[in-house]
Amino acid sequence: MEGQAAARSGGRVTSADVAREAGVSRTTVSFVLNGTKGQTIPEPTRRRVLEAATRLRYAPSAEARTLSRGRSDVVLLHQPPQLPLTDLGALAEFLSAEFAAVGLTTVIHPWSPKPAGDVWTAITPVAVLAWDLPDSDVAAMRRNGVRAVVSLTAESDPVAQWVWGAREHSIARLQVERLLMAGHRRLGYARPHDERLAEASERRLDALERVCAEHGVTAPVAMATPSDDEGAGAAVDAVAAWREMTPAVTGVCAHDAVAALAVLAGLRELGLTVPADLAVIGAVDSPAARLAAPPLTMVAVDMRGTARHLVQAVTSLLEGRPLPVGPEVTEVIERRSV
Repeated sequence: MEGQAAARSGGRVTSADVAREAGVSRTTVSFVLNGTKGQTIPEPTRRRVLEAATRLRYAPSAEARTLSRGRSDVVLLHQPPQLPLTDLGALAEFLSAEFAAVGLTTVIHPWSPKPAGDVWTAITPVAVLAWDLPDSDVAAMRRNGVRAVVSLTAESDPVAQWVWGAREHSIARLQVERLLMAGHRRLGYARPHDERLAEASERRLDALERVCAEHGVTAPVAMATPSDDEGAGAAVDAVAAWREMTPAVTGVCAHDAVAALAVLAGLRELGLTVPADLAVIGAVDSPAARLAAPPLTMVAVDMRGTARHLVQAVTSLLEGRPLPVGPEVTEVIERRSV
């Protein structure tokens, strides 16, 4: 038939092809495939339409779904520069799966100096989840029909408050308390050298300082720990500076696995060992942390739990419900560096 010919020729199968294949009107096809309420379609007709759609491998276009539902089903995830790629990959994977479970499709757009650009106007998303989103873009999106906008760097955004408040404070608390439990009273902070991580680094340092104050110890001494070849000597300088202080820094909270590995490299260059000369605890576990020598004690962040909460927050905004309370997504993974 004509629809089968269209499918064989590689052309996109349309609802008109399905209607011809099933011997019904396009309106009937729309009612059946969209499950339109209030329409009485005879069961044999409904079955004939579904069988025709299956034979032709019919998939409605995004535009058709938008028109039939009165809204898009696309969520734009604007790729952040603040997360290491390994963490971002896991988070994006879980976000895509969790959004798919509630009938939404995730589109990921890489970071650029002008984050949103023309992307959101081109794909007309129902929701946007982004980092570094200017207030002007947030306002423009809402004016133009984006029903849920989450800006994860906006202090006023309640979802951002969980990411950078509760979750970040939990990471800092677990790092500090694990080092204190091991007897360390003068702490350091190994901060990343990557400028794209500057804001995340400042937020972590602020959280560490607040936790230290709560426990009556001085604020951690922050040192940059470059991970590239040209800056490798800076890790040695950081370790040497921590040890030369009075009193000396004996325990270090590393921003992430890369910063923790840089500290280990600096210690090796100086002929020092972990944790005898300097204890190290990183954040956001990774295979590299498990394979380090010695294996790194880390604060793990449940990326699936993080993704699930972000999806629940977005769907709550879409449905006009109160935002859910953020879950606890952190825990210490004990290894041999503390």
